[in-house]
Amino acid sequence: MPYTVYLKKGEEKRILGGHSWVYANEVQKIEGKDKNGSLAEVRAFDGRFVGKGYVNHLSKILVRIFIRTGEEDGKELYLKRIAAADLARKKLISDSCYRMVFAEADDLPALVVDRYGDYLVLECLSLGVDMRKNMIAECLNELFSPKGIYMRGDAAVRQKEGLPLKNETLSGEVPDKIYIEENGIKMAVDVKRGQKTGYFLDQKENRFACRRYAKGGEVLDCFCNSGGFSLNAAASAARVTAVDISPFALGNVRENAALNGFENIDTLCADAFEALRDFKKQGRSFDFVILDPPAFCKSAAEVKDAARGYRDVNLNAMKLVKPGGYLLTCSCSHYMTLPLFERAVAEAARASGRRVKCLEVKVQAPDHPALLTAEETSYLKALYLQID
Repeated sequence: MPYTVYLKKGEEKRILGGHSWVYANEVQKIEGKDKNGSLAEVRAFDGRFVGKGYVNHLSKILVRIFIRTGEEDGKELYLKRIAAADLARKKLISDSCYRMVFAEADDLPALVVDRYGDYLVLECLSLGVDMRKNMIAECLNELFSPKGIYMRGDAAVRQKEGLPLKNETLSGEVPDKIYIEENGIKMAVDVKRGQKTGYFLDQKENRFACRRYAKGGEVLDCFCNSGGFSLNAAASAARVTAVDISPFALGNVRENAALNGFENIDTLCADAFEALRDFKKQGRSFDFVILDPPAFCKSAAEVKDAARGYRDVNLNAMKLVKPGGYLLTCSCSHYMTLPLFERAVAEAARASGRRVKCLEVKVQAPDHPALLTAEETSYLKALYLQID
């Protein structure tokens, strides 16, 4: 008998307002018995229908709702929603690399699908979705006929769902590296070993925007990863220094620079925090500094410490910017909200003794839409600052 989950009084308001997650501590009682990953019906305290979603007793998120009407779970639903998600992207994006499906924002919670030309890379971040990965691959093959479909199953969040960390090819053949073009820049994307699905597609528009700030100047790109910002900056800058602690990432930067014929990128294998301090000791300064670090906080409990981290790293970066130069600073944690991030950067500005102006505030690219009723989907912040 399928599960029926009854919420505590009042807990249905957030769900009926458009959020998808039902937390275990919001539940009054559960009737029926089925296996983890099965479809469960969620009802309010008074019995009103709220929605349906996959249940997992191993997770703090007990149910992820994705059916709110009389629709039936199954292949036809996935075909319909994936096709709609892809069509929405094609109206806005001309490149052949983009996020095709963005989980809750596309009414397919815990499912991520990225397109890299003729190949698709997906993440299944909940038990229910992972159990249906082969059916999802069938849908993707029917809709798009890709040369190959690869699943990145190494995200740590999978362990919270009781899932193993395992990458696998679901269809066709997928090479270690896929060659794409973004903003006119050629890139080799390592979909099997690179971060996330191989590349951070959410920064696409911010990478392109950085070119005008880099024009003719000397640029420092910290936490450069595979060089997305470095390459876009190199298209207009005199010189770029790309810093990352990973030799693997810097190897990708050099390969990608060669693909584009860029000879104005230097790489430095170092801890970016230490590199910022060392450059100051050396008397170095730059026309444009880019900070795109990994998330400093992955839970609400870490926000206070993360704010101090953002303050310190931005302060050290501001000290390196030439008068009238620019700083691009980013945060990719939804726990670090835009007001909190701006406050941390403002504290750095005060401590620097410099006059700091905000020229632009940007967010994730439109192929990563933020669902206004689910704050977790709004995570990327990018501030373009001028330092006098």
